Amino acid sequence: MTETVPEPGFGTARHEGESCVESVRRALEAGYRHVDTAQMYGNEREVGEAIASADLDREEVFVATKVDSPNLAPADVIESTEASLDRLGLDRVDLLYVHWPFDAYDPAETLPAIDETCERGLTRNVGVSNFTPELLEEAVEILESPILAHQIELHPRLPQHELVELGREHGITTVAYCPLIRGEVTEIDTFVELAERHDATPAQIAMAWFAAKDDVVPIPKATGDHVEENLAGYGIELSSEELERIDALEGGDRLIDPEKAAWNR
Repeated sequence: MTETVPEPGFGTARHEGESCVESVRRALEAGYRHVDTAQMYGNEREVGEAIASADLDREEVFVATKVDSPNLAPADVIESTEASLDRLGLDRVDLLYVHWPFDAYDPAETLPAIDETCERGLTRNVGVSNFTPELLEEAVEILESPILAHQIELHPRLPQHELVELGREHGITTVAYCPLIRGEVTEIDTFVELAERHDATPAQIAMAWFAAKDDVVPIPKATGDHVEENLAGYGIELSSEELERIDALEGGDRLIDPEKAAWNR
């Protein structure tokens, strides 16, 4: 069953322990309805605890997790997904990604196993993450399940036009991690100036830039008051001139080096 990806989502990379529980719970209370985690993050249990403690029906929360690259052999895909569900305290997730096409990733073997997670009811939808255009096209051809989302690093410095357009051609939503450039928006004059104009914060201006985009869903990570602050940015409407000023920032370096993607290994 395919569906839309709620926007914005709430990212949890490098969130740990009680801080993770508190931040995810706060995000859900603030109005986020899409929570993103991963086996690699080591916080699925905390994310599940936060979801269970929120005063929401399960169907109101869109939960995504990702199969870590060493777990992409067929038997490991199934086993590790079941372990993820156990940690999350859920019968199924709404979206299951291939996290990085490295290590045990073999498209001819891995992707049919990802299809099987749908068939077994372990996930409602499948996705991929950090794929090149060529790998994305290949996955579209092999997977029987439609790809709901492709998650990549995407922000005003790195707008990823080719992958976003390719996703649109295949009906795939692009999910953007590091949307606030890991806090660098606070140091970029364009965001600072626009924030003053709108009586907002630089992060809210970045979120407003995403809100103006079709088929792109940001998943900012935040703690404390920044949780609500980021969400409020979706209510700011930027003019075409302002959007063009932000678009002109294109040309920065990646924050995540694909060669060093397995952060803790």
